[in-house]
Parts: sequence; C-alpha cells; structure tokens
Amino acid sequence: MSDQHTGGVGGGGGSGRVDGLSDETCHGGAASAAPTSGTSAATREAGRAVAGVGDLHSSVDPADRTTDGEQREGTCPPASQSGKGPDDGWSDELWIKTSPKVRKLQRVLYRKAKAEPRWRFYSLYGELFRQDLLSDALDQVIANGGAPGVDGFEVETLAKDSAVRAAWLLALADELRTKRYRPSPVRRVYIWKDLAKTKRRALGIPTVKDRVVQSAAAIVLQPIWEADFHDHSYAYRPKRRTHQAMDKVKEALLSGKVEVVDADLSSYFDLIPHRRLLRQVAKRVSDGSMLRLIKAWLRAPIVEEDRDSGRRRVIPNRCGTPQGGVISPLLANLYLNDLDHAVNDRCDQKPTMVRYADDLLILAKPGQGAGLQTRLKRWLEARELTLNEEKTRLVDTRRTGFEFLGFAVAWRRSWRSGKRYVHVEPSAKSRAKLRDKVRTVLDVSTQNQPAVMMIRKVNQITRGWATAFHYGNCTRCFAKQQVFVRSRLRRWLWRKFGCTHGLFKFFTHDRLHGQYQLWRWPRTAGWTS
Repeated sequence: MSDQHTGGVGGGGGSGRVDGLSDETCHGGAASAAPTSGTSAATREAGRAVAGVGDLHSSVDPADRTTDGEQREGTCPPASQSGKGPDDGWSDELWIKTSPKVRKLQRVLYRKAKAEPRWRFYSLYGELFRQDLLSDALDQVIANGGAPGVDGFEVETLAKDSAVRAAWLLALADELRTKRYRPSPVRRVYIWKDLAKTKRRALGIPTVKDRVVQSAAAIVLQPIWEADFHDHSYAYRPKRRTHQAMDKVKEALLSGKVEVVDADLSSYFDLIPHRRLLRQVAKRVSDGSMLRLIKAWLRAPIVEEDRDSGRRRVIPNRCGTPQGGVISPLLANLYLNDLDHAVNDRCDQKPTMVRYADDLLILAKPGQGAGLQTRLKRWLEARELTLNEEKTRLVDTRRTGFEFLGFAVAWRRSWRSGKRYVHVEPSAKSRAKLRDKVRTVLDVSTQNQPAVMMIRKVNQITRGWATAFHYGNCTRCFAKQQVFVRSRLRRWLWRKFGCTHGLFKFFTHDRLHGQYQLWRWPRTAGWTS
C-alpha cells in the first residue's frame, strides 16, 4: 500500500486514510527513522496488589505469576497454538480480549505497521473514547481485579451494577473527548519477592480509571509495536510464552553457541529514562495527544505510606515506569527493542540474544562472550541503564550450567545413546518455591479450614506451577513434586482428623486423588506436550 493511497505526510505526500478505518482513526503519518486465617491486613493488601497487576500486563516474574493459580485462558496457549501469528494480519488470539470491531481496528493497524516499518501513526487518541474499546478495556481490568488506587475506588463497584458501569464509561469517554482526563498519582505498595521475606518488590497501583485508559491505549498501540518487536523477545506478547524462549536457547546451544552471557539489569523498570523512552514512542506515534498522555502516565507522582507513622508522602517520578501499570510492560519491551535487533541482526559475531522482559541471555561461539558482555555494558550505559556486575556472569556451558526463567540448563550425556544433549528441568529454586507455597497452605494454622477448600488451593498452586514448567526433561522432577504434595497433604489430614497409627494407611493415593480430588501431575515428558 503506497503513501498516495494511505495518506499522511509520507514520502508520496498524498492525503487520505488507511482502508477500513474510521475518520478518527490513525491514517498514517510522516515517515521517520487468597489469604488464610490469621493473615495480616498488610499481607492481604499486598495480595490484592499482585492480583491487580494482572497476568497479561504485569512485570512480575513469570514463574511467580503462574504458580499462584490456574492458567488463565489466552495467557499461555497450548504448544500447538503457541507459534507467532502470520505477518499478514493481527492474530485472533489477542493479548486483551476485544470485540469484533476493535479486532478489525487492531488488524488494520498491525498490517499497516508491518508493511511500512517507518510509518508514523496519528489520530490514535480519537480511538480511546470509543465505547466498545473502553468497554473491552474495563472488562480486562475487572477480570484482573486488584486493590484500589489513591482514590479508594473499587473495581467491583463497576462489576456489580450495569447501570453504574454504563454511566461511568460515558463519563470517562466524555473526559477523554474533551481532554479533561488527567492521570492520578500512583499508589506504591511493597510485596515480598520470596516466602522467606528477605527482599521486597515495589508495585505501583494506578486508579481504576487510569487502568482502564491504559488498557485502552494498549489495545491501540500494541499491534503497532508488535509489528516491530523482534522474534527473540517473549514477555508480555500475544501467543508467546517462556517455553518458546527456552526452545530458542536450546536451538542456539545445539548450534555451537556454548558461551552464555547471563545478564541482569539493575532495577530496569525503575530506571528507564522518560525522555529517551518517549523518543522511542515517537518513532511510531506522531499523535501529540497520545504522546502527552503517555508522558503524563510516566510523570505521575508516587504516593507512598510511611509504615511507621502511617503518613502519606508524595514522591516525584523522574524516571522509570512503575511495575503494576497496565502499559508499563509494553513500554519496557519497546525500550529494549533496539537492543534485540542490534545483537541478533547487526552484530558481526552473529550471537543469539533471548529476552524475557529484563531477563536476557546472549549465546555466542567460544571466545566471543567476554567481548559481547563489554559491548552490552556500553550499550546499556549509553541509554542510562545499568548492568548488575555482581549477578551478570559469563558461563561456558561445556563446563557448568546456568538458570533462565526458572529452568536449569546444562549439557548431559544420555545413558541410552551416550550422546550429549541439552538437559532442561525446573531449577532447585523454582522447586523450593512450590514446596514453600504448599507448606504455607497445608500448615498447622490452617487445620481448622475445610479440607476441600485447602486441597482446592493446593490444586491451583500445583496446576499453575506444572503448566509453567511442563517442558523439557521435567518427568522426574514432577514425580518428586507429586510425592512431596501427597506426603504433605497426608500428614495434614492425619493431624486434622487425629488419626491413630492404625489409620495412617487410610489416606491412600486413590483416596487422595478420588475422594479428595487432589490433582494428578502430568506423567509425560515436557518435550512431548
């Protein structure tokens, strides 16, 4: 499709619009380069905060997100459907579930962006106050739930009453249409990174209104940037999952790229410079209203409550995009997109870089890793990011293994054929996380709870964990994890019902899986799924 037919201020200089879009739509543009009893209020609030982040738009560790509950539909597609969609159109398996008219808009935007990589889109802001688009965005926010923002407004209010919902959406659309909408400050809460409570992660919770508008903006912007994102980037993208990232890692190792730069970025989400990020956005978006809206979200102040005095303090936000914002992962992917292309496509050594949000590996031929690590550090420093020297390491996989996305990767020798192969299984740290969570549910303090309810929670945890780690050589690990879960549940039931020695054999495997409906772990190898 040429510029003369699509319009804008592009190379052809013609005017018009992209076929299939409304008058307000982007026409093209100028070409350019569940708590248990006894849980504290703070813990419950942190749990709600995590829920509010949402599986699809969060920056929480992938293993952590999938461990807490069952897999959500559309979040992690089956292996037979997990390939990248065709380049000629936007996939039906969407990041955010949308109505048919909104999907049509996304397809047109994606096709235009894919066909013309230097095209800049304008008139995007006018799409944000469409009722069907705002309704889809609100549905996503309701599905994710979560804690309220600084205004205290609960999303459940809109989920319960359809009349209140309709009036609220009309008022929001009018605010956007008249450009009276202003982002509210972001409420900061802290959650523990691990059950040992040694490290905390800061989450920013926007208000419900901000989450809805950010979801609407993500619906419009994500197809445009999806056309630009590199195939080796796997986080927060439709039809992509951690298993595909591990496939690429194995492929690179088997091709002889046995030196690995296991890189760790220091506080990536908190250090993204706003000015440079907005320049990246402007490469594809020339709509001034949309650019000002994104800038306002980035600059929204942070409200933090002092744990000792209980007083609130307002902190200016001069850099970074808060973890927990709906649009934050999309912007974080955008800022590192140039790095994906620079390493994978323009590097003389032809390494392979695999990235999942801010977790990245660079796999190279022997002797090339040290130089690539130095170049990576310089690239990040030029963009005001920091490489964590203590956690970043250069690994020769012929001698030792490494961990990535919760998996342990190492060369092993097959006892059948005697040939070396890449062995991938859940790491010891990932296995320990699951066991700690099961111990927390099946604890002495929960023995007054109904057994059915506790087993349902255990099933949610184990099923989510198994979905995330059913890959590679996981069979033996899964068998050991199932033995642990059965043993822990059996001891919990013994204590709950005060069993004597004569009744210890009452809770057999068949009874646990039959009467008590304990979930059975997969017995097939991960690479056959």
